[in-house]
Order: sequence, then C-alpha cells, then structure tokens
Amino acid sequence: MRYIKHEDSNLHFAQINPPEIKPHEVLVKVAAVGVNRADCMQRQGKYPAPAGDSPILGLECAGVVVEQGDKVTKDWLNQRVFTLCAGGAYSEYVAVDAAQLMPLADSMTMAQGAAISEVYLTAYSALFQFGGLKEGHTALIHAGASGVGGAAIQMAKSIGANVVVTAGSEEKCHHAKAMGADHAINYKTTDFVEYMKNNELTANTIVDPVSGSYLNKNAHVAAMDCQIVMLAFLDNRFAEVDFARLLSKRISFHASTLRNRSNEFKRTLRDQFISRFYDTLAAGGFDYNIYKTLNWAQASEAHRILDNNENAGKVVLLVE
Repeated sequence: MRYIKHEDSNLHFAQINPPEIKPHEVLVKVAAVGVNRADCMQRQGKYPAPAGDSPILGLECAGVVVEQGDKVTKDWLNQRVFTLCAGGAYSEYVAVDAAQLMPLADSMTMAQGAAISEVYLTAYSALFQFGGLKEGHTALIHAGASGVGGAAIQMAKSIGANVVVTAGSEEKCHHAKAMGADHAINYKTTDFVEYMKNNELTANTIVDPVSGSYLNKNAHVAAMDCQIVMLAFLDNRFAEVDFARLLSKRISFHASTLRNRSNEFKRTLRDQFISRFYDTLAAGGFDYNIYKTLNWAQASEAHRILDNNENAGKVVLLVE
C-alpha cells in the first residue's frame, strides 16, 4: 500500500505492506485523514509514537472497514466509520481497535468524519472528565479557533455553559463566535485577565494548550475550585507558579494527553462521548469546523498551514 513517510522533517509517498490486524482490531480502507499538530511535531522529531503504536503519521481517519479480527463481536465489515488511530492513518489502510470505532452517519461525508475523533474526544475529556463542566459554569478555552477549541465551544454551549475563548486574530475571534463562543478575546491586542476582570468573569473550567506564562494568568481568572486542564505547552515548558493563589482558590491542575492513553481509557472515552453527543453530531447539530480539505499528495501544505498557525478549524486530507 501507499503511505506518507516522514524523514528529515519532510513528507513523501512510499510503499509498505498493509498492517496485519490483531484479533480485537479491524482494517480500515482510509478515505480521509484529520491533520493534527501532533503530526507536525512527530514529523519534526519532537513527538515520537509510543511503543507499540504505528510509526506512520495520523491519529484519526474515516473510511470503510474491509477486514476484522476473530475477537471483534460486532459486524463492522463494509461499514463507514470514523475513529481514533494509534498512528498509521496517513496510509491507504490502517489497523484500528474495533472498540474505538464510531459509525459514520449517512448524512456525513468522509472529510467530516475525519475531522471529529481527535478534537471532539480531546475536548470532551478536558471539559467533562477532568474539567467537571456543568450547566451554568463558565469555560475558558485557549486557542479557541483551533479544532479542539471549536469542538469544546460547541459541546460547552450545548449543555448551557458560558464560553470565553482566546485566539490570535480578529478573524479567529469571529470564527470562535460563529462556533458559539460568548466572549472571544484577541490575546495579541487584549490581556484576557483584564478583559475577564472588567467583565466580571471567572472560569470554572480552563482548557489550556498554551501553558507557560498562562498558568499564573489562568489562576488570576479562576473561580473557586476551578479545574485547569493542560493539553500542551505552546508557550513554554517551564513557568514560575504562585502556589498561594492556587491554594487560596483550591485550584486543581490536570495535565492530559490522549495519544498515550490505554485502549481501555480510549474505549471508555468513546462510549461516553457517543452516549452524550453522537446523536447531535450525526444530526448535524455541530459544525464540523473544517478549515480546508486537501488531497493527501498535499500533506506538506497541510503541515505548513498548521506550522504557521493559519487555520481556524481542521485541515483534512482526502486519500485518493
């Protein structure tokens, strides 16, 4: 099969044998792939695949099941699906844990399916598993125009939460507002701490892929018993922390990544997401938030877009 190989920070097509599935897995003929910042970091040699995962790029895809293992209890053969992948999605075929599959509704395109798994499951985990977000709470979502940000905005609004986001341009702020955000702050022109103070806003749940200098700023705008969920450290790996403020507000801090979670964790996460939001998603109740769709021969362009932080929403590759 063809796949996209990464070496020396470059991407190009290469040939490899299709993966052999394990008894609990299925083989998916890939139709579309969601592009994620983790892919760019892996291409750059900064985020290697966990032991046992495919070294090929790609953490999510949509496609059709063409083979399944003998311990898979549900009949997925010939079904349209979208799913997380343990790597390997930048290819014509990928092996996937069957318990993580989600059915692709007839109303949804392959490109839309490929734009869901990584961002919605990451956002769900941050908001609800660790963030404890409830109706009437306020969520502060940094990088609000990203794929995760768009998913988080829409799920938070759907349960009746107030949503504040930060983004790096007026265009991205408008995009976040279109996704449903109540407040969108251009962090390049406005300090979000001052904005929230002036608007008498405090956050019960904070989703933060920035970290670094944002940690103390988050603590300034946190409500009592706030849950801060760190997804990455785009600003800085290290920071000085005002522990007195954390203690005075009883702030909880969670550092979370999805990629290196166990199959059991991802299966449970998938089940919870399906139970709570799948019907809304399948009915078109959420915007799939696709910034651009490209042929997979243009994978380098897709990575350039993410590297330069140009996108508001997801970039998707069509495997043709």
